[in-house]
Amino acid sequence: MRMVDLIEKKRDGYELATEEIQFIIRGYTDGTIPDYQMSAFAMAVLFRGMTERERADLTMAMVHSGDMIDLSAIEGIKVDKHSTGGVGDTTTLVLAPLVASAGVPVAKMSGRGLGHTGGTIDKLESVPGFHVEISNEEFIRLVNENKLSVIGQSGDLTPADKKLYALRDVTGTVDSIPLIASSIMSKKIAAGADAICLDVKTGAGAFMKTLEDARELARAMVSIGRHTGRKTIAVISDMSQPLGYAVGNALEVKEAVDTLKGKGPEDLRELCLVLGSHMVVLAQKAGSLKEARAMLEASIASGNALEKFKVFLKSQGGDVSVADHPEKLPQAKFQIDLPALESGYISGITADEVGLAAMMLGAGRATKESKIDLSVGIVLHKKVGDPVKKGESLLTIHANQEDIAEVKEKLYKHIRISKEKTAPPRLIWEEIEE
Repeated sequence: MRMVDLIEKKRDGYELATEEIQFIIRGYTDGTIPDYQMSAFAMAVLFRGMTERERADLTMAMVHSGDMIDLSAIEGIKVDKHSTGGVGDTTTLVLAPLVASAGVPVAKMSGRGLGHTGGTIDKLESVPGFHVEISNEEFIRLVNENKLSVIGQSGDLTPADKKLYALRDVTGTVDSIPLIASSIMSKKIAAGADAICLDVKTGAGAFMKTLEDARELARAMVSIGRHTGRKTIAVISDMSQPLGYAVGNALEVKEAVDTLKGKGPEDLRELCLVLGSHMVVLAQKAGSLKEARAMLEASIASGNALEKFKVFLKSQGGDVSVADHPEKLPQAKFQIDLPALESGYISGITADEVGLAAMMLGAGRATKESKIDLSVGIVLHKKVGDPVKKGESLLTIHANQEDIAEVKEKLYKHIRISKEKTAPPRLIWEEIEE
């Protein structure tokens, strides 16, 4: 078997055999297939696409390129959740304790985020004392006891995906649906998931800017799940404006706690209930989405979801009192309001630009070596469709420097006000199942 023949085969639109895909991934992982040939193959996939079977084979070849996490010692069906990313995407902080309170085991492996704000681990480390450096044995014990634990990614998971991901970034092949779908699904499968709930974002703050692209990616991942024996569902949700009001690590923790108390933003609460209902059904803890949602709403109302969050924090060294005293979370030195320059209605808030503004304050990482400031960020006071009067605060900037002229300029440019009222964007676009 020669790599050049397989490149030409895919270039000409033919379907690759399972063993041919395995040969490509094995060779690229061990270095016998060079970057320039893999680049050509990735470009051929971008233009020619892959069949459902090819995508599943590519996914499993990447899964088997490294370690696989064995979660069989954890009782019950392990449902993993993945979001394709966004701005103010605090869902995991709410979802994990919420579905755990319904008896769903949440064994979450998370990384540190690049981009607008930190990843789930960075956000949780805003809580004094909280840590993810625990052994696999302790991780499994905590999930069995409390139904919830979060650990940093360990071991050599999907090394083929890591190499291919970096290559796609510099070869103009990032947008290939088969490569995106297999990248995401390979990590979820290697991390030990029995079932997978996907939150696929669409809009200005999402990787998939259009509904059509988001739908194609969601269907591709659900198809991979079906072919690899993992029950998978996808929810396509809006990211044209930030989710919730808070953008920034400690600020998002506070918002998550408010949501678990039943006092959070309506869009964040609703998305968590939709995703959480699917997770409860996938874990076979409820027979229908309606029954699952009623369970989750009751858990918030009774305080069980918040109590589960406190148990989770305490079990990993975190200061539980932050749930009742959010002032114990990292606080920025300055809180600076951004007043509206005119009266009218909010007609648009460009999510990714708000995220970049938060990153300029220090809330996110430009590179893996960047140090995050957990205290800084932005808290919106208005969302699309809301009325606003001239001089009224659009948002509050939490900063550790007073000179934030560039940040203000960016925010003014990307928060639009019109005389006519604009309808708020739809939150849930579609739910895609097998």
